Amino acid sequence: MNLFFNKSFLGFSSKILFISSLLFVFPINSYSQTWPNQTIKLIVPFPAGGGTDALARTISIELSKVLNQTVYVENKPGANGIIGAQFVALAPPDGNTILMTIASFAISPAFSKKLPFDVDKDFAPVSLVAKYPYLLTTGSQSELKTFKQFYEYAKKYPGKLSYASSGNGSGPHLGMELINDRLGLQTIHVPYKGAAPANNDLLGGNVDLMLNNLLASSSLIKSKKLNVLAVTTAQRSNALPDVPTLIELGYPNMEVVGWYGVFLPEKTPKMIVNKLSEAIKKVIQNPDILARLSQDGAIPIASTPNEFKDFFIADKNRWLQLSKKIHLELD
Repeated sequence: MNLFFNKSFLGFSSKILFISSLLFVFPINSYSQTWPNQTIKLIVPFPAGGGTDALARTISIELSKVLNQTVYVENKPGANGIIGAQFVALAPPDGNTILMTIASFAISPAFSKKLPFDVDKDFAPVSLVAKYPYLLTTGSQSELKTFKQFYEYAKKYPGKLSYASSGNGSGPHLGMELINDRLGLQTIHVPYKGAAPANNDLLGGNVDLMLNNLLASSSLIKSKKLNVLAVTTAQRSNALPDVPTLIELGYPNMEVVGWYGVFLPEKTPKMIVNKLSEAIKKVIQNPDILARLSQDGAIPIASTPNEFKDFFIADKNRWLQLSKKIHLELD
């Protein structure tokens, strides 16, 4: 009697567990198929007015049209993008909270051991949006108007020049550290909470130079408020054809490229990840968006999730190698 009851009960329990699992899976699949069905937040982990913010606001307008759903930008600055990224990592994996970030997201794991998230385990790569060059810039009031003048002054007066960045561990920060290392220079780092406040102090003469994001500084360059000493890409930028590259100036292996990318929380269903990736591709292929990116010197990409994942891992490993060489920790 007990044996029969136990077998019957176990069989009944198994059926209940099986049905429960189906009830858990079906709503997720159903939700994935109907996504997006509510307003979407595009989180920018930097202040308004910077390059990431400008691009996110441009893309959000077109993304709203492609997805037929409102996509609005929400700025969550702080800790060089860590605060905004953590917000997304902890968000429900329903596709309604998106992260648009930059190269510092691949840099931070190499130089910090205290991140509140794991970039590999807590996020799902969606798409590499664009790449862009960095520019070595000084304020228009500066006497350093060419790379030669900067180099000779920095060599003669080590530790005298200061450089701004959009934050500790950012692409401009580590890119400048790479330049210091390769050229045997000593310049003092002054971090800010984003490119906009850093550029404000550069214009005011409170810092001497900055490895600038082209998108964040294009309007300042056009208005001749900044001097551009060199670009960091292997080839000259179409947006600044008269500005030489560091490689042209005689410094090989000095390419430093920034990027913009989109991530979702790690457990977001693949169906949603793929839908968002395809939507971003449509946005980037829009002639108006292409023209805007090209005008600002960015290189449109719009990769698949797998392509972006491979790119991200390779970039992260490159910065890890640099961190071991220069022994810099940001904690």
